[in-house]
Amino acid sequence: MGVISSTYIVLILAMIIADFSYTSPGHILEALASKEIQFAIKLSLITSTITMILSLLVAIPLGYFMARFEFRFKKLVDAVLDIPIVLPPLVIGLSLLILFQTVPGQWIQSQMRVTYTVVAVVLAQFMVACAFAVRTMYVTFDQISERQEQVALTLGCNQRQAFFRILLPQAKNGILTAGSLAWARALGEFGPILIFAGATRMRTEVLPTTVFLEMSVGNIEAAVAVSLIMILAGFLVLFIVRFLGDRNSVR
Repeated sequence: MGVISSTYIVLILAMIIADFSYTSPGHILEALASKEIQFAIKLSLITSTITMILSLLVAIPLGYFMARFEFRFKKLVDAVLDIPIVLPPLVIGLSLLILFQTVPGQWIQSQMRVTYTVVAVVLAQFMVACAFAVRTMYVTFDQISERQEQVALTLGCNQRQAFFRILLPQAKNGILTAGSLAWARALGEFGPILIFAGATRMRTEVLPTTVFLEMSVGNIEAAVAVSLIMILAGFLVLFIVRFLGDRNSVR
């Protein structure tokens, strides 16, 4: 491992240590006792989980289609799928906001309020998180040989049975990784949510917007405490994913 790689790891650890040194357990407990922050934690967990499920529902079939089929303009579609990854988050939020100012978006708004609601929070998270899940599933299915599917088809399975009985179990680790990436990305999403859903306390406030709101009023200790809660939640999810992934590999 090179010096630059080691420096990067040290920098990550140094940032986390700096956060812990700046606050105290008392600040974290005080943050957890706040009704606003309790609401933000609850909403973050709910919306991130919904976003993860929606992302997997899209990423699994789309990743399979991109990995198994060749078609005209495939490279163009592949590039389009990466747009949410490369675009600045604020641009995604602004684009969503403008979308719901158009005629189709206004019609949707007349049927169901979207902007500056919890629905907007989920949609803003989904637009970014799903792109990471799709990319992960694309790579996962691309690395699984088609031979076993073909053998299953020759033995009497149809395409649907071959997918669910042969391919999907082999993609278990990839699905776990895609889900965890989508969940973690949704948990930390800020820019699109701020623009498209707002940062209204006890309504659309999630943990990243809590950090923003606390910093805007000069309460840096609370902002750092909430940041540590997010770091611990993300680390716990990644640890569980790695643990389950190692167990599946052993089996």
